[in-house]
Amino acid sequence: MGLESIIQYLKDIQGKINVNIISAFHGGQTFQQKAFIRQMEKDDSKNQLMIPFSELTVAIVDIETTGFFPEKGDVIFSIGAIKMKGANILEKQTYYSLLNTNIPIAEDILKLTRITETDLIFAPSRKQVLHDFFAFIQDVPLVAHHSTHERKFFQHESWKLFRTPFRNRIMDTSFLSRVIYPELDLKTLDECCLFHKIEIKNRHHALGDAILTAKLWSLYMEEIQKRGFKTLCDIYEYLSKQ
Repeated sequence: MGLESIIQYLKDIQGKINVNIISAFHGGQTFQQKAFIRQMEKDDSKNQLMIPFSELTVAIVDIETTGFFPEKGDVIFSIGAIKMKGANILEKQTYYSLLNTNIPIAEDILKLTRITETDLIFAPSRKQVLHDFFAFIQDVPLVAHHSTHERKFFQHESWKLFRTPFRNRIMDTSFLSRVIYPELDLKTLDECCLFHKIEIKNRHHALGDAILTAKLWSLYMEEIQKRGFKTLCDIYEYLSKQ
């Protein structure tokens, strides 16, 4: 795995990195890479890298959006999330809401998600829903499938609505799958579920997809511990040597 891939993984956690991991990257770095690592060394945010996987609490999240570019006016119109502790899915700790977008949504997107314009008209405002969602997740790390999408929208919405940076760490399901199954090239959530024999239900529904992703993450949690990894720190130490 190349240096750029490792740096991207480090960005995904945006947390305080153990100095032994940082030292593995010194040498042959660009100025930007060195500056980034120095900033991470200064980060005094809560360090969750050393929490045992069996105790690590995360929120699995999925969003439905009007498009892919929040900077061009696309917005979230549905959010679903479910919390986990270790490999255990906390079925009673879920969040789901539609958002009133105040903009038209393409007919094919409405059909795919089985949501109507009427549903959205009577949905709470974006500001109310994002406030409630952030209150639900608190400061726990998030996990998403293709997490770049969620990160981009949460960062944009947090700043636009509340003038505050979005600080939660976001990890992608591929973060663990690349360690466990380096030979596989599974991309879509459907492909991953089919390979792991996870029944596909309520697809393209934010909470439904979050639950599918949680089942995938649960499987990865169990497999990664079988391979001797006990914390996120162990994963990053391993990746730093690849």
